Amino acid sequence: MFGWEFPPHILGGLGTASYGLTRGMSLQPDMHITFVIPKPHGDEDQSFLKIIGACNVPIVWKENNWDYINQRIGFQMNPDEYFRLRNGIKYDFTRIYTNDLGCVDFSGRYPDNLIEEISNYEAVASVLAHQPDFDIIHSHDWLTYPAGVFAKQISGKPLVVHVHATDFDRSRGQVNPTVYGIEKRGLDAADHIITVSNLTRKIVIEKYFQNPKKVTTVHNAVEPLSHVDTFKKTARKEKIVTFLGRITMQKGPEYFVEAASRVLQKTKNVRFVMAGSGDMMQAMIDLVAKRKIADRFHFTGFLKGRQVHEMLAESDVYIMPSVSEPFGISPLEAMQIGTPTIISKQSGCAEILNHAIKTDYWDIDSMADAIFSIVEYPAMHKSLSELGLEEVNNIRWEDAGLKVRSIYDSLIK
Repeated sequence: MFGWEFPPHILGGLGTASYGLTRGMSLQPDMHITFVIPKPHGDEDQSFLKIIGACNVPIVWKENNWDYINQRIGFQMNPDEYFRLRNGIKYDFTRIYTNDLGCVDFSGRYPDNLIEEISNYEAVASVLAHQPDFDIIHSHDWLTYPAGVFAKQISGKPLVVHVHATDFDRSRGQVNPTVYGIEKRGLDAADHIITVSNLTRKIVIEKYFQNPKKVTTVHNAVEPLSHVDTFKKTARKEKIVTFLGRITMQKGPEYFVEAASRVLQKTKNVRFVMAGSGDMMQAMIDLVAKRKIADRFHFTGFLKGRQVHEMLAESDVYIMPSVSEPFGISPLEAMQIGTPTIISKQSGCAEILNHAIKTDYWDIDSMADAIFSIVEYPAMHKSLSELGLEEVNNIRWEDAGLKVRSIYDSLIK
């Protein structure tokens, strides 16, 4: 598998989904997963898969001895593996800047030179593709499609492309032609395409002109939450309504602010929290000030790990007003803790959730009415909390993993 991020160091839902799916798939006794990411930190959970850092794979031959390799990267990769991979260099990549090990120094993030990093990641894939011990290639999201395509061309092994989002989702239709081109080539080359929702499947078929027969929806799930009982709501009179995610146009943060303004016209017993960071943060701060609700509105910045679940647990309502959300795992995480949830109808998770309130992302009045009802009527809060928790506990990554396995089996007969 080629991925771009993996817990505990994640920047969005892609890492969370990658972890959940691979963990669920690993429950199959004959499944052995090697997961490649640009830059591991060494503290990733490798109890159920093997992680290879693209930053530790040599793409240019450099003379080094075993002790030096051990000193440099031994905490992440056995030097014997480094030398084995070095023997897999078949192409001249001297045009790419490499370090003293002949490796690329990846950022492990989404830098300004992202297209260059994607191209360098493709070079790493060519080295890995010469290793004989794999049956299938699985590329997660557009950043890894070129790597998957190159690995397929070299090895002849089937390629599964996993669409977690498209540029139509990220850009509200203002598609970046470079990104679209990368996505289109990856989808065209794939032997099978997995989408995280029927919403995304429709986009892949209609906007990228893919044969419906090779596109299958496998909905995301949620990782069982250990120590769920340790997340408690602080006793208080005021209610808390939370938006948690990237503050970008895809996530519809302005609709959350406008709905908050409507609710606060009816009651002052509510505080609103926008947790996350993104390019629209300053615009949202300005909008909150313009609506004169700054005394009831809070910006936390980016939250990670336990902080996310603590914030969700403190919330009386969680809301995801996304304009175009391929799936959306965060509502499932909120429901795990018993927090009533409001989601946009334009989200993939709306296809599988029955005990979350659904509104159109643009329908601020319906959104505000739903928030007001949950915070004002305890019976409604209790019902959504209990039924939502029961529902989400039956949405398991193991089941998603079995669906992926059936796709694998159809390709490697």
